[in-house]
Formats: sequence, structure tokens, C-alpha cells
Amino acid sequence: MAKDGPDTAVELRARALRLLARREHARAELARKLAPRAESPEALGELLDALEQGKQLSEARYAEARVRQLSRKYGAARIRRDLKASGVGGDIIDRVSGEGELERARAILERKYRTPATSREERARRMRFLQSRGFSSDVIFRLLSSRADPER
Repeated sequence: MAKDGPDTAVELRARALRLLARREHARAELARKLAPRAESPEALGELLDALEQGKQLSEARYAEARVRQLSRKYGAARIRRDLKASGVGGDIIDRVSGEGELERARAILERKYRTPATSREERARRMRFLQSRGFSSDVIFRLLSSRADPER
């Protein structure tokens, strides 16, 4: 039987801990999920502050986990955009580096396209693909600049 009305502080904390046990959450994301069940915005803020002080909620941990998850498919620009949309602070987003971006782009391109590009149109298609995945123009041009040597 569903309970009417907001959760008590203990119930809200238990709900938050269940969500955090499944995966890391950004503070804004957890607040959005818990807001409909909270008694007041102040009570929700206090709960989130307590979770952060107890190291149960961490923006940095969330960002690291999200970067690991997304780096298999996307470039640094797309990952930064995703973190910003999740409400992660700017200082944490600035730590997301483009390190290893050329290798990630190469791996993604090799998974998607098994053979080297043979025409300008095909190289352009691959450039658009990598651009849509959030890779920088510099990385894309370095990866696809040579017709004869696709491994460059």
C-alpha cells in the first residue's frame, strides 16, 4: 500500500542510501529524485549536506565513475557537457582531461569501421561521426589526416 504524503527524515535518508548503493549520483541528480518525497527543500538540503559530510555522496566520485563509463564511447567535450548537465561543479569538470583522447578515438573508429577510409566522402563521414561523439577537431584531423596510413 502506497503511503500518502512526504517521507519522514529517516525514510528519506533510507531512500537516498538505496539510490546511492546502486550507483554514484551527483548532488543535483539525487536532489531531483528525492524532492517529491521530501517534507521541505530545507530538509532535503540538510540530508544532502549530511550525506556529503559522511562521504556517502561525492561529486568527485560521481564524476570519476561517469567519466569511466562514458570514455569508452565519447570524447572529452561530450563528457564535460554530460557532467555539466548533471549539475557537477566546474572545478571537477575542469579536471576531465583529453588525455588519451587520440587512442580512444582510434579505438572507437576501429570498432565502428573495420576497414580504412578509401574516399574523401568516407573520411568526411568518419570525421562527422567522431565530432558527434565529442572529439576535438585536432584529434579528428590527426587521426584521419592521411589517406594511405589510417593508423596515423
